[in-house]
Amino acid sequence: MTSRVSFVRAALVVVAVAVAAGGARVASQPTGPAPSTNSRTPPNVVVILTDDQGYGDVGAYNPASRIPTPHLDQLAREGLRFTDAHTSSSVCTPTRYGLLTGRYSWRTRLKKGVLWGNGDSLIEPGRTTLASLLRARGYYTAAVGKWHLGMHWTARPGAVVDRETTQGPTDWIDYRGPVTGGPIAAGFDEYFGIPASLDMRDYVYVEGERVVEAPTSALPGIPQGVPGFHRPGAAGPSFKPEEVLDRFTHRAVDVIERRSRTNQPFFLYLPLAAPHTPMLPTGDFVGRTPLGPYGDFVAQTDAAIGTVLRALARAGVADRTLVIVASDNGPAPAGGIADLLEQGHDAAGGWRGTKHTLYEGGTRVPFLVRWPGVVAPGGVTHRTIITTDVLRTLADIVAAPLPADAGEDSVSFLPVLRNPRHDGPLHEAIVMQSDGGAYAIRQGRWKLLLAPGTGRSSEVATGGAAVPAVQLYDLEADPKETTNLEARHPDVVTSLQSLLAEYQRIGRSR
Repeated sequence: MTSRVSFVRAALVVVAVAVAAGGARVASQPTGPAPSTNSRTPPNVVVILTDDQGYGDVGAYNPASRIPTPHLDQLAREGLRFTDAHTSSSVCTPTRYGLLTGRYSWRTRLKKGVLWGNGDSLIEPGRTTLASLLRARGYYTAAVGKWHLGMHWTARPGAVVDRETTQGPTDWIDYRGPVTGGPIAAGFDEYFGIPASLDMRDYVYVEGERVVEAPTSALPGIPQGVPGFHRPGAAGPSFKPEEVLDRFTHRAVDVIERRSRTNQPFFLYLPLAAPHTPMLPTGDFVGRTPLGPYGDFVAQTDAAIGTVLRALARAGVADRTLVIVASDNGPAPAGGIADLLEQGHDAAGGWRGTKHTLYEGGTRVPFLVRWPGVVAPGGVTHRTIITTDVLRTLADIVAAPLPADAGEDSVSFLPVLRNPRHDGPLHEAIVMQSDGGAYAIRQGRWKLLLAPGTGRSSEVATGGAAVPAVQLYDLEADPKETTNLEARHPDVVTSLQSLLAEYQRIGRSR
């Protein structure tokens, strides 16, 4: 770090002595010594990312939840539950970039919002990812699910190409040509999934670097506000949105069964497209909860995770597999979560805000880790982590050195996995972003929002009317972010602004 960063650190210590204590808070942990890692037997790694699942949608995080999540609850009992885990953004593309690269997405060309189906590759050629890191250490790497990080589509000769416009035209794409710059380019040996969210056209499956079925028909679209909402667009002849969750689950099980028969460790990245819109519960899950399609679809998503966990057990590899499950951001207003409050279900788990926003409900997510023999079962930690940290953590687990230009915003939480009581330093601070591109920086108890209101794109564009453009909250005293302390602590505001500016200037935060 530069001398400037050292100065800012010193200033923050002066104005916020409680930061260190806030960063070291831990809750209960089973008694007894922490298990040790056997470095000679690298674990299989399964990372599951749910889509728009809220903190309060999981029973282990919200005892008052009206949605049964027995498999996620079991994972919490068998592993470690993080209560202060965050995504680097309150929308999906930026979070996915940060998870796979250990780098904040605002360091790329994507300064706000998400990519669309026609969006070009966001992960830069040659950048270290979870997949390339683990493949270099001898792992077989597979991705199944929603990519949403851009792909380089083959263009029809002479067509007017548009790889950036939001909901731009896609009639220029030659679906018979290769689809490069996606998961395979990012280090995965195999891929099966969809290019973007399940409510974003075009509706096709991609296997490896080829479209499975070129579009020959169209989905007419369902308007917003309806649980099955999706945008109109071209679709493959056999593409059915209601089948996507099951297809991803079955393919993930296939990967586990195939790779468990070899002596090579495997990495499975499973970014689900649920419970994001369109919310399409099927079969016995229709009516499973009293909350309608949202609750039923969350329950079906939990069951899909249970199917994957059972596949690990059935293949005899559960005891040597590290499993991480998290959501990509908070619950979405499009899911009708405001109406669910009247039915006694708080999808955000008591936190203020939702997907799109900078408040805790937008970025604080369920984050569970199970690793038999290393992570003691039933543990709980309040240490602050962020999804960019997965890269550095896995690098430490497999003893892989990271290049200087990799994982610039990633800090290992392996010490916490080994011992939830660990109180050594992790992050100096973490940075989060809203869909409107507004920033929040968190250090210990202090959280600074550099945004009018929630930080949603509509508020950023209009200046937030009469809403303050700077907000400072003390999360220890005011976890629901109700009292703006910006005027009372200008020194904290200045110091956190300076630290964020330094992170932006030097290109890294660790």
